[in-house]
Amino acid sequence: MLSLKLPRLFSIDQMPEVFHEQGIVFGYRHPQSSATACVLSLFQMTNETLNIWTHLLPFWFFVWKFVTVLCVTDIQNDSYSWPLLVYMGTSCVYPLVSSCAHTFSSMSGNARHICYFLDYGAVNLFSLDSALWLERLVRLSLGKHFIRPGEMLSQVAGNPCFGGWPSPARASCLPVFLEIKKPGLSKMLRVLAFAYPYTWDSIPIFCRLFLFPGESAQNEATLYHQKHMAMTLLASFFYSAHVPECLAPGCFDYIGHSHQLFHVCVILATHMQMEAILLDKTLRKEWLLANSRVLSFPQIAGATLLCLIFSLSNIIYFSASLYRIPEPELQKKET
Repeated sequence: MLSLKLPRLFSIDQMPEVFHEQGIVFGYRHPQSSATACVLSLFQMTNETLNIWTHLLPFWFFVWKFVTVLCVTDIQNDSYSWPLLVYMGTSCVYPLVSSCAHTFSSMSGNARHICYFLDYGAVNLFSLDSALWLERLVRLSLGKHFIRPGEMLSQVAGNPCFGGWPSPARASCLPVFLEIKKPGLSKMLRVLAFAYPYTWDSIPIFCRLFLFPGESAQNEATLYHQKHMAMTLLASFFYSAHVPECLAPGCFDYIGHSHQLFHVCVILATHMQMEAILLDKTLRKEWLLANSRVLSFPQIAGATLLCLIFSLSNIIYFSASLYRIPEPELQKKET
C-alpha cells in the first residue's frame, strides 16, 4: 500500500527569525523546503495552508466571472467595457500570485522575501496605484467610466502630483529590510504604503456616497460600495493588529489567525467592488457616456504595460538588493 510522507513541521523556536510570525507558535514548514515539499504542504495542515487556499479557490471564482463577462462583450467594438475587462483580468492575477507566494515562501529566507515582492507587485498591478500617473490611468478611468459623480472631481482625484507618491510598489518592498530590527516600523510602513493610495483613489466614492447623493450617483450599486469599504477597513484591521493570535499565542496557529481573516476580507472586498462596478456599468451607462470620455486602446494598454514594467523593475531591484546585503542582517539564525 502506497503512503505519502508529509514534510515535518516546526515550532517558532526552531525557526530563523525571518520566518517568525507574531502570535504563531507551531505549524512552521522547514525554512529550506524543496519546491516539492512546498506543493505537498497544500495538502497538509500548516500555519500557511489556509493562507494559500483562501486565495487559490477565489482565483478560480474570479476567472469564472471574467470569462462570463468576456463571453457577453463585443471586445473589438465595445470600448466602454475595456476598463472593466482590465480590472477583472487583474482581479484574477493577485489571488493566484498571493497563493503561490505563500506556497513557496518557505524555500529560504531570501525566497520568502522575493515571493512577497511578487505578491506586492501583483497587488499593485491590481490597484494600479504606483508613482507614475500612467499606472493610475486604467483604474481612474474605470472609476471615471463607472462610478465617478462628476468630471471635475475625477480630474482632481486623478492628479498624479497628489496620488502618485509614495509608490506602493516601492514602499511595500522597503520594509523587508527593517523586519528584524524594527518590526513595528516595518509593519506600519507597509500598511501606509497600501492605505494611502486606497484612500486617495476612494475619494470619488466617498464623495459620491456622502457628499453627492443626488441624481446619477445613487443606485443599487451603492450598497455594494459600502460593503466594499467595510470589508477593506476590516481587512486593514486584521493585517495590522494580529488579532486574535496575539491575544492567545498558539491557539490560532492553523485556523483563525489574522492573516487568514485578512485574506477572506480582501477577497470579499474585491467581490463587492466587482459587483458594484458591474451594476454601475449597466445602470449608469447613458449618463457616464454623456459625461466622460472613452479611453482608447493604446491608452489603456500603455498604462497597464507601464504599471507592469514598473512593478517588475521594483521586484528585480529589491530582489537583487537581498543578495547584496550580508545574510545575518536580514536573517538571524537561532543560536
